[in-house]
Amino acid sequence: MKYDTSLRPYTAKRLEEIEQADLMVGIPCYNNEATIAHVVQMVSHGLAEYYKDLRAVVVISDGGSTDDTREVAKDFQLKPWQEKIITIYRGPSGKGTALRSIFEAAQRLSVKACMVVDSDLRSISSQWVKSLLEPVLKHNCDFVTPIYTRHKYDGTITNNIVYNLTRALYGKRIRQPIGGDFAFSRNCAGYFMSQNVWDTDVARYGIDIWMTTNAIVNNFKIYQSNLGVKIHDDKDPGSQLAPMFREVVWTLFTLMEQNETRWLAVQGSETTNIYGHSSHEEPEPINVNVKALVKKFKVGYEHFGVLWKKIFLPGSFHMIQEALKLPDDKFVFEIDVWVNILYELASTFHHWPHNRYKLLELATPLYYGRVASFVNTTREMDSAQAEAVVEKQAQAFEDNKGFLINMWQRPFKEDEEMNNKLQEV
Repeated sequence: MKYDTSLRPYTAKRLEEIEQADLMVGIPCYNNEATIAHVVQMVSHGLAEYYKDLRAVVVISDGGSTDDTREVAKDFQLKPWQEKIITIYRGPSGKGTALRSIFEAAQRLSVKACMVVDSDLRSISSQWVKSLLEPVLKHNCDFVTPIYTRHKYDGTITNNIVYNLTRALYGKRIRQPIGGDFAFSRNCAGYFMSQNVWDTDVARYGIDIWMTTNAIVNNFKIYQSNLGVKIHDDKDPGSQLAPMFREVVWTLFTLMEQNETRWLAVQGSETTNIYGHSSHEEPEPINVNVKALVKKFKVGYEHFGVLWKKIFLPGSFHMIQEALKLPDDKFVFEIDVWVNILYELASTFHHWPHNRYKLLELATPLYYGRVASFVNTTREMDSAQAEAVVEKQAQAFEDNKGFLINMWQRPFKEDEEMNNKLQEV
């Protein structure tokens, strides 16, 4: 079923009553009763501290929570001059549809600037409001992405995949392309809202990288803003991130196809304007079960090794086999090997029209292997030293982009045996 709007009638009527606002803060949520009050409180305090003279509306876009998220949000009292709307969005479930409703509300209220923050944040402060909104209000920025101080094992998909590909493909060194907390101008919100993607997988997942990529390729003015430490609900890469890996990589590779003419012409990379000062605070530690990660990698080889041999070049497949011989605490996937594997996977995704989700499913154990390698390599490092490893990896992706282009443009013959085996996965 298609929806012309993600706003329910009572929400549209409430926006009509408010008529106009200067600022809007959107909070997409689903079953976040433990954290939503703190997030709303910090947003309210930030708006009062930095923008008391501007009319502000807080829109809480809920995905139909089955806990007391909406009730907790309703009970929290904003400052008297601030407006609050709590709504259940219409459309496919997922963060993308929640954001669509926020884009629509921002357009209807003709706001000067809008920011969005995740609802599971424990480290958000009132300062985040200024850090995200100020580049839009004072520097004519269209799209603001965050820079966090994160533990070296937080954000493994960003560190090992998303930052690297975004930088190498589109030439922008945006450190957190899927950060979750960002700001945008009314013009940018209007562009996002007008795109015909809301009945696609973007509405369910991949919305953050979709927005960042579209902001880049459409030449919106982009800032990054230092937000300090980010603490949110824990996500162990060994147990919780497999679906996120498949969903984010699916969106990344699909965007590569849509923006092929743009990224093929990009050489090198450059940073964006950065707002605020970096934080030297050390984040809370995150424990990663390396043994479990390596086991999943080795089990993946047992299940999918025959297909890996077909997908990857002999050199890459040989290095995968060599990694199988290593003990857990010495397990390593060298950076150059990981670059080739991810580029070869992107090329196969591009050339292979069938069973693409299964293709990413069988590649998931390789992601586990890379995370285990990163943990082993950086075990004795502090977060700043581990960040240097991330930067070295990103540069390797950039330096080897010619390999990706050659793989992307090579002749490709469809393999019926491989297609049949993918259907069996």
